[in-house]
Amino acid sequence: MKNTRLQKMVTIGMLSSISFVLMIFNFPLPPFPAFLEVDFSDIPALLATITMGPVAGITVEVIKNVLDWFYKGSPTGVPVGHLANITTGILFIMPVYFVYKRLTTTKGLSTGLVVGTISMAIGMSVLNYFLFMPMYSYFLNVPTETGAVLTKTIVTGILPFNIIKGIILTAIFLLLASNMKKWIQKQQKQYM
Repeated sequence: MKNTRLQKMVTIGMLSSISFVLMIFNFPLPPFPAFLEVDFSDIPALLATITMGPVAGITVEVIKNVLDWFYKGSPTGVPVGHLANITTGILFIMPVYFVYKRLTTTKGLSTGLVVGTISMAIGMSVLNYFLFMPMYSYFLNVPTETGAVLTKTIVTGILPFNIIKGIILTAIFLLLASNMKKWIQKQQKQYM
């Protein structure tokens, strides 16, 4: 029992480190606002989620963001962007876990990734409107858009960005999962 727990902690630590490194190599997509950046750091968190459960995936999301916060810092000292990144990751990985838990096939994984993409896109649109954009405004003391302008930013920027990000992550994860199928099954037997 102790050996399995230690292996799980080591695996979560390694996936968190990989996730942190992947987070450093982020890039914006030209038609969207510059603060929206794509990175592949949710892939290790997704691996942790489907092999060890949702707590492992959420732990990877939190650790990578804490490491990134220490590495890059935050203009206000308050990690609003990191909190948004944790939330984005959780909104993406949790639906994948719940769908894949019921349908442990490639079709189930694909369906989970689609549901995760939709969850992330809609959830972050709502949360940006009511929570994260006002937090940026409050902590940076810079007036941000409100009302119709904010709605337009979310509908033309944040929503389509998260859909495209979800599609990219889905394609990469499906390729990765097909190549790592035996390893994933072995990890699931060991940890779940």
